[in-house]
Amino acid sequence: MISEFFNSIARVRTECAGQAGLLLERFGHQLWQAGYAAITARRRLRAAEHFLYWASRRGIPIDSLTAQTVERFRRHLRRCRCPQYGSSDKGLLRGVRLFMGQLQEAGVIKGAGVTSKDSDPALLVAFCKWMRQQRGTGEATLSLYGTHIRELLRSLGETPEKFNAQNLREFVIKGYQTCGWVKAKTRTKALRMFLRFLSADGQCAAGLEAAIPVFAHHRLASLPRYLQPDDVERLIASCEPTSPVGRRNRAILLLLARLGLRVGDIVQLRLQDIEWKDGWVHVSGKSPCQTRLPLTEEVGQALVAYVKEGRPQVDSDAFFLHCRAPFCAFRSHGAVSVIVARALRQAGVAHAGRGAAHLLRHSVATSMLRHGASLPEVATLLRHRSIATTQIYAKVDVTALCKIAQPWPEV
Repeated sequence: MISEFFNSIARVRTECAGQAGLLLERFGHQLWQAGYAAITARRRLRAAEHFLYWASRRGIPIDSLTAQTVERFRRHLRRCRCPQYGSSDKGLLRGVRLFMGQLQEAGVIKGAGVTSKDSDPALLVAFCKWMRQQRGTGEATLSLYGTHIRELLRSLGETPEKFNAQNLREFVIKGYQTCGWVKAKTRTKALRMFLRFLSADGQCAAGLEAAIPVFAHHRLASLPRYLQPDDVERLIASCEPTSPVGRRNRAILLLLARLGLRVGDIVQLRLQDIEWKDGWVHVSGKSPCQTRLPLTEEVGQALVAYVKEGRPQVDSDAFFLHCRAPFCAFRSHGAVSVIVARALRQAGVAHAGRGAAHLLRHSVATSMLRHGASLPEVATLLRHRSIATTQIYAKVDVTALCKIAQPWPEV
């Protein structure tokens, strides 16, 4: 596969020599599959070759490469005098990190040696395992919880026997003073679940989760933010239908605006989740249980257009992929939010606050109510477990509210 990127036969023979050559050949195949341009792939391969040459000169075996080795190599680049290698390429370390990731996937090096972050505490690892097994919690939720639990363990230590109501309350209140209500709410949820796990495991006193304070917030005090139907149509029309990026973005916007999908549904969607013949799409949302939703002709045609003429032909079952190399699935919900936010700016649609992608989900609910749909019908489409969650949209149904509004008493 290296021959796809290098024209010189001597260069190909040099790259393919020994164990390092086999690893570089595999790395080149990965770059080719990811859709890298030839010039970029050559730079990544040269970076990996430079890294292996430097490690060999210092007697570091390939299976002993770690994040600390990469850091030593970074310091070496400041005074690099290796023959035939340069150190001025800004993407050199990026190529080394990509190569290290490939070595991890191949099992040549241990996973813990690739990341520069410290390994998670044993308590957090056990907690995540318990949440997956006992509650079926998704990885996105565990990632959010993990941020707060790491901070708790750094602040109070990794000895649960020393946790008490006072230091827990002080930790939560101190964090609330430096963050918004949404983050504070996530923190209280994460800590309560963590304390329940510790209690079930016998590592702390039972009922200690009751010490986590509850911050006042009136969930029905404000109106849900949504877009008018004309703005939604302008948003969808802003996507260029002839470009791969435009086809992808239009398909994403239609799924959000017509079916009310969550951002997590878009990220988790796989090719096998679409029943093309019968017109259904399977989504899981926040739970591991899948729900089947009908595909309209408009949404179905947009998905077909993206798969046939916009989706990169790579070995991945993720439905939506990045349109620039590496052609991989979205790694986080933020990628979808960025797509919607850019489309809003391009269409000239003003919106208040954050959560651009969730704005379309609110718009679906309000539009259904205005066209005569009942709250249970809206709850079915949005996949709300409780009708109380859907009742927030009743406040925006002005037509129905006018029928039950009492006249204002005269003075």
